[in-house]
Amino acid sequence: MEMDASAAFSYYIVALTLVSVLGALALNLYSAEKLFVAGLAVILVAGVLDANTLFTGFANPGIFTIAALFVVVGGLRESGATQLLRRYLVGSPKSQRAAAARVLPVTTLLSAVVNNTPVVAMFVTLLQSQSKRFNIQLSGILLPVSYASVIGGTCTLIGTSTNLVVDGMVQQRGLPGLGLFDIAWVGVPIAGAGLLYIFLFSKWLLPHREGSSEQFDQVREYLVEMIIQPGSELVRKSIHDAGLRNLPGLFLVEIEREGQIISAVRPRTVMEEGDRLVFAGSPESVMELRNIHGLALANDQRFKLDGSRSDRRLFEAVLSPSNPMVGQTIRESRFRHRYSAVVLSVSRHGQRLRGKLGDLVLKEGDTLLVEAQKGFLMRHRNSRDFLLVSKLGNPAVMDEKQAKVSLAIFALMLLASGSGLVGILESSVVAAISMLVCRCISYEDAGKSIDYPVLLVVACAYGVGLAVQKVGLADQIATGLLTLADSPLTALIAVYVATVALTELMTNNAAAIVMFPIAMSVSSSLGVNYEAFVIAIMVAASASFMTPTGYQTNLMVMGPGGYKFADYLKFGAPLSLTVALISWLVIPAVWPFTG
Repeated sequence: MEMDASAAFSYYIVALTLVSVLGALALNLYSAEKLFVAGLAVILVAGVLDANTLFTGFANPGIFTIAALFVVVGGLRESGATQLLRRYLVGSPKSQRAAAARVLPVTTLLSAVVNNTPVVAMFVTLLQSQSKRFNIQLSGILLPVSYASVIGGTCTLIGTSTNLVVDGMVQQRGLPGLGLFDIAWVGVPIAGAGLLYIFLFSKWLLPHREGSSEQFDQVREYLVEMIIQPGSELVRKSIHDAGLRNLPGLFLVEIEREGQIISAVRPRTVMEEGDRLVFAGSPESVMELRNIHGLALANDQRFKLDGSRSDRRLFEAVLSPSNPMVGQTIRESRFRHRYSAVVLSVSRHGQRLRGKLGDLVLKEGDTLLVEAQKGFLMRHRNSRDFLLVSKLGNPAVMDEKQAKVSLAIFALMLLASGSGLVGILESSVVAAISMLVCRCISYEDAGKSIDYPVLLVVACAYGVGLAVQKVGLADQIATGLLTLADSPLTALIAVYVATVALTELMTNNAAAIVMFPIAMSVSSSLGVNYEAFVIAIMVAASASFMTPTGYQTNLMVMGPGGYKFADYLKFGAPLSLTVALISWLVIPAVWPFTG
């Protein structure tokens, strides 16, 4: 069938936009929200769809449900409810075997009803604190924790935002949505088999390697203390004027003056005789300091990372893909100015990076050892700049009364939506408001708990998906898939595999939204029930085990666990195949093609 010039123009614009967005995501050139906003803008300017249609993604009920659930989960986290559950359900495991036996099932259970990220963050912190005391090998347990959270998310409609997004797109087509526990028919077998695989094979397939905490124990070799002697050229000069702001490969961490600590030193800080300057950097860079007149190496190196200085604290922070510093050197990123903190060391892909610290180019998933004021954790633990922020050796503080209130609100939300009394959107909105009214979370923290880039990606990707459907590209791709499939089952497998491939290359939500119109076209062309294809997309978009970037929690544990890219492929590929085989068996049985 031939297209007129206008239709052909729209077709190629959408196809080029889709390929460009997917390619840029795969190459990690820009963040997902920037790429989908740009793609939506191109489609709008090209006139493929009118604005009212193109922006209907922003009215998707799944968007508002996800936003409300972010607040609900934020209330659970801020009130200490997740810590309370952890204490009662897990306790303090004192061996590798006990850690796996207690932590992994609870992680799966909690991730079925709570956003995966805070669950994994909680257990990473717990296991880090227990590892040194009881000889728990973090590289043998943290990736299983991430995988356990991923398979837990396949058990309920609210287990992952992807499920809610796909369900919202189904409802926007005027079709009936899923119940809270409908997906459990396939999710529970996947969770059971997945946990069994993790228990049996993690010992053999995971490395025995130091994580970032162990690597950071040796960070003193990167620190040097210098004293400003009488008559030094630095006396009464500011940091900037003395040229100490941009030393190659060195950062001025702090100044000790008459027993007082000046941390996160400002460029205008004026130095005095007798000041003790603490620098962080590579050993070879220290020689450059000796060329400064009147600056001598301190004979009594008093800087202790485990000391209890006035307001100085040490934190471990994992960079998120959306952090604006990704792709910049530490010096270019102005980390000190942006966060009032200093980077002391960097760990990447299981290795502590060598060389000049200021010249290191930051990448997503990098784990930073940061020195900052004690308020750093409170300011940035909900920041989208970091996947994980934890204070070294710091137990979480919990308000047990507020924790129980937030748990009661959450349980009522599950009861109301699970029984069908109200929809998940209504129950989650009421629960979010209740969390605020009962002061389980402040208005400020509620705003910070919402992951706005995720919502933006979902809304924009939905518009791109509509364009893919309108110009006939979805039908074209569906036709291509059907040439490889001679039955509904093989078509289902093809859709599943394509979704997994996209998920490993880009975000799970975006992969599901791109594949949704294609899957609906496939089911329509075959004249079979669409439900099996919808469930397949939900599972496949969440089943990201083979790369650290496919799922956020995989990236979270990369630094703390000391993992390399190959570890994910080695341990995750068999699990991905296991999940796929179960899905291909169970989905057609529960949601038959002729239904």
